[in-house]
Amino acid sequence: MKKIVFITTIFIASSLTSCVDLDVTPSSSIDKNRFYQTEADAITAVNGIYAVLVADGFYGLYNNLSIYLGELTTDLVKAGANTNSAHIRELSNLNVQPTNAFVITAWQNSYIGINRANVLIDKLSEGADDIPSDTKNRLIREAAFLRALLYFNLVRWFGDVPLVLHEGEGEGEPRTPVDDVYAQIVKDLEEASVLPNDEARHTEGRPTGGAALATLSKVYLTWAQTNSPEGKTKSTEFYQKAVSYADEVIRLSKYRLLENVLDLFSADKKNGPEHIFSIQHANNNNVTGHCTFAMQWSDSEPVLIVNDVKFYEGIDDADQRKRGAFAKELWHPGTHSYFTFKVPLFRKYIDTVNYTVTNPNIGQNTNNVYIRYAEVLLIKAEALNELNGPVTEAYDAINQVRRRAYQQPLHAPSPYDLAGLSKEQFREKLQAERWLEFVLEGNYWFDLVRWRKLVQTIRKNTKETDLKHQNISAKHYLFPLPLEERILNPNLEQNWGYEGETGNNPYADYEPGYTNE
Repeated sequence: MKKIVFITTIFIASSLTSCVDLDVTPSSSIDKNRFYQTEADAITAVNGIYAVLVADGFYGLYNNLSIYLGELTTDLVKAGANTNSAHIRELSNLNVQPTNAFVITAWQNSYIGINRANVLIDKLSEGADDIPSDTKNRLIREAAFLRALLYFNLVRWFGDVPLVLHEGEGEGEPRTPVDDVYAQIVKDLEEASVLPNDEARHTEGRPTGGAALATLSKVYLTWAQTNSPEGKTKSTEFYQKAVSYADEVIRLSKYRLLENVLDLFSADKKNGPEHIFSIQHANNNNVTGHCTFAMQWSDSEPVLIVNDVKFYEGIDDADQRKRGAFAKELWHPGTHSYFTFKVPLFRKYIDTVNYTVTNPNIGQNTNNVYIRYAEVLLIKAEALNELNGPVTEAYDAINQVRRRAYQQPLHAPSPYDLAGLSKEQFREKLQAERWLEFVLEGNYWFDLVRWRKLVQTIRKNTKETDLKHQNISAKHYLFPLPLEERILNPNLEQNWGYEGETGNNPYADYEPGYTNE
């Protein structure tokens, strides 16, 4: 791991953040020992954490990276024919190396953000007496939320990771057990859960208490399904907490499902009532919009394309998520007619509000959703089913999502409602709902891993001739630690399977018949 103390300045490129609420004149080089004296200093510092989420363009955490690690490594997505990056093809073919640029950036940028959060939390907690206490507390809690978000990604991507909470720590630090990392994530989110939820100030792009509660429900659901000591022994408690936090979000009455799924990713309807926390993009800087629409109005494959048209064709035409997730046709402003694609494109990041015939890639102003209300409902349904089978509340939660999909009244019986299922049948239906609801939102790999279905799903849904089918193995339950970090820190042991699959297979019993080979 890189020496965590290496960041002694805070910098924010003006192009990295788009929300007006986050716009603060940046300092290119700041002495941290003389900083944090004014409210403007503190706001500039917290903006430096937000900036990490969208920094580095093509490899940015919430430009492409979350999609590439979370979707391209599954059966749904592949690298299109025009992809010219070896790093993208490694992910697509599941031949991921410790030198992969996306893996390196996932680690390094996450720790950059964590270090910035650590500095801010320490500095504001220990002094900064000239800054109003309400402002200090709010910024500390925002930093805690962002630190939790970054650690939540790291622990799911890499497993045990060094837990660094103060500047000056981290050099030579070994990997911290998963349970300890999760405990800190929970602590940070609980701190953030008292952030305001009112509309007295602009909150676009900044976490609210509701965002922290929603993320806590997601964290506890995931923790309950890990193979860690506490994940195994406390799964019932964690499922109950997932339900409890989801209920707290629901009781806020702040969020609701949008009627039209196309509105979820429309650039002129950002931060709507379903969005709980989203990473903000403007100035045409969401590179994912390029990767899904790089070849514009043609049948030439873009950088990211659906792995098999069967995924699109298998969706019920009456389900509006089909046209929300995929674009079989798009309006061509040059011909004033619809262009029909031979293979549908991924729809969610194509900004049809802004693209033009002369510059279609101007349409890159869509946000990246981190968590939205539909996921809170599905988390509640899943956790309840794991606890007690498909009880009434579980049906109510999942059926709201299904009713919206089929444009039915949300709180009245519908012909599309689920009913009369066993626990296993409900689980399968819920997993199918999550797949369809969150196409290309960066959740799918995380879901397959926590459901312990990664290897079998990829083998069943890809052709035997596909490299992805041939390469998938138990080691893909985690990504490799970056090589250069292990050179800098010899105390970092590589994940099993990435230096030859020797020693005991830690995933042997995850998927009998698939991971015990």
